[in-house]
Amino acid sequence: MARGLRAWLLPEGQRRTLDELTDDLDLRSGDATAKRSAFWTMLTLSAVIASAGVLADSTATVIGAMIIAPLSTPIMGMAVAVVKQQRNWSLLYVTLGSLEVIAIGAIAVQLQPGIVLLDNSQISGRTSPGLVDLVAALATGLAGAVALARRDVAAVLPGVAIAISLVPPLAVVGVCLGAGELELALGALVLFLSNTLALVLAGIAMFTLLGYTDEALVRADRFRGRTYVVLAVVGVLVTIPLAANTVATFVLTRWENDVQDTAETWLADTPDAQVTDVEFHALVAYVYVQHSGELPSYARLLSELGDVLPDGIKVVVDSTVGQEVPIGTVGDG
Repeated sequence: MARGLRAWLLPEGQRRTLDELTDDLDLRSGDATAKRSAFWTMLTLSAVIASAGVLADSTATVIGAMIIAPLSTPIMGMAVAVVKQQRNWSLLYVTLGSLEVIAIGAIAVQLQPGIVLLDNSQISGRTSPGLVDLVAALATGLAGAVALARRDVAAVLPGVAIAISLVPPLAVVGVCLGAGELELALGALVLFLSNTLALVLAGIAMFTLLGYTDEALVRADRFRGRTYVVLAVVGVLVTIPLAANTVATFVLTRWENDVQDTAETWLADTPDAQVTDVEFHALVAYVYVQHSGELPSYARLLSELGDVLPDGIKVVVDSTVGQEVPIGTVGDG
């Protein structure tokens, strides 16, 4: 069955050799100087474009950065290194490249002071990854591995670059760090790391299925058990943070619904007043209220929220008259 699937995914006439795959993904092979020059030039430009797109909240600009970003090359090179059980320093390029993009993002945000990060869809959409992001990253990695292995589908690689989010979340990490928002930066970093690990995992799995592991290990006279160990470790590393974030997202959604219901009950006897939205930013609950007259007692709302929220959650009422009222912390007093 495995052979039939392999032949379906990678017809022998379209199969690229292991040497060709290595030449594409190992920045030290072939004309290494030219490869590294192209890598750093395009990575720097893509980081500038991604940072500008994030700050301008421009999806089209961010997509442009994704297309030219070369970071997926050493990431898939890490998968090839595992398959061959041979060090190729791809991890070093990924690490240094990531630090460069973060630094550019941190510098770029200084040019636009006063930006409200969570009002920016490019930032808010990349600071809370979940298992759905993992599924997308794994599928993207599988598609990328097949495209790299076949001679006839290389044209899909730009689409793969768009599908996986690598440089934009790193730019968001830099922007958030530059703005002093460490928790948001951590969320974007988790997205990047999970996408990176998912790409490596999918690449290892697909290259193994397509027979490159057997070819490499026959050459080197090694056992394939180490490849499976790495697959298992990477799989765990990918799943744990995203599963934890999915649980956290579920809990926050439940809290938002409970706060919405409690706040609506609090306003039930107040004419022309309604709750328009409830949001959690870290451990702060923002209750957005539209009203024209006086609001009921804030102390009563805080007391009632004590029945649905754990202690330590701060509550802020944001009204349509442009006033933010921090009404206290659940459990205090």
